[in-house]
This record gives sequence, structure tokens and C-alpha cells, in this order.
Amino acid sequence: MKFCISAAILLLVPALIIGQGPPCSIDASIRSIVSQYNRNMRFECRSVTDQSSYASCPSGYSVSSCSCGMGCGSWDIQGSNKCHCQCANMDWTSARCCRITS
Repeated sequence: MKFCISAAILLLVPALIIGQGPPCSIDASIRSIVSQYNRNMRFECRSVTDQSSYASCPSGYSVSSCSCGMGCGSWDIQGSNKCHCQCANMDWTSARCCRITS
């Protein structure tokens, strides 16, 4: 299961890191689901990157996925708002942070 999730994230990394192009297809799917239940609710996502082993989401956001530099594929989510890359001497860590607002 972790392999499938990691593989899906690796395919989405360019969209997650750049963050300026069209919305991620997963984001668009979730937006569609949210809007079906309540037209006043919005689904917002943003990427946060830090030059360390950790990347934290802003207040009110939760981590939906993580990615790591240096080819590291071992990561975990700490709490609900922090990505942690488990390899030594990480050059960057990225967190995809999302929230639902009304």
C-alpha cells in the first residue's frame, strides 16, 4: 500500500513542487466532490517546501502528501501538519497542504 501511495506521489511531484500550473488532478477531483455537497465550501491546497528534513503546513491546513529531495522515498506525517523525510542530510522536503473552507 505504501508503495502505491509513494508511486502516485512521485508521479505528481512536478505539479506539487511547481504549484503555478493547472491544479493537480487529485485537487480538482476533491474540489468536485466538495462542491457536490455544499456550494459554499471551497477546497484549497498549497505546497510548502523547506531546505531541511521537515516541512510544516500553515495553521488550518493538513498534510495530504509529502515529497523528499535526494531520491529519498522514506517519509512520514507527524501530527497532521508536518512532513518528515527520514533520510540523512536532506536538501529539501515538500508538503502538500490542504484545507476546506466555507
